[in-house]
Amino acid sequence: MEKLLYRIIKSKTQYKSYCALLEELIFSGMKDRETKDKIALLELLIQKWEKENLLIADIDPIQLLLSLMEEHELKAKDLVQIIGKSKGYISDILHYKKGLSKDVIRSLAGYFKITQEGFNRPYKLRNASVSKRRVLSNSL
Repeated sequence: MEKLLYRIIKSKTQYKSYCALLEELIFSGMKDRETKDKIALLELLIQKWEKENLLIADIDPIQLLLSLMEEHELKAKDLVQIIGKSKGYISDILHYKKGLSKDVIRSLAGYFKITQEGFNRPYKLRNASVSKRRVLSNSL
């Protein structure tokens, strides 16, 4: 009997290992049938584990992003390359001043290998003009 190449993910360590392997395969440049099959299988296994273990439905998209950034040891400046937006734009997103656009959602979901639904949910933005009014009224 042939040994299984990949198994159902049962731990966070195995999950991280499979994510790293998937990234390696995707960026290897090899596009033969065997590599494509490995990529598809790893994506299925990773998505299954995320669906069962990440509970992304319980947190807003920015908290999810912050959690994924911590897990992947990323800083806000790293998102500039991933998303292709300015540092100011990233800062506004992380501070609830701007919402996530469809392009940003696609980029994040693709990079972190999760479904777009995790980022494509409503959440409350901070109203910058209300904050400015509070500061002005407090200083009078």
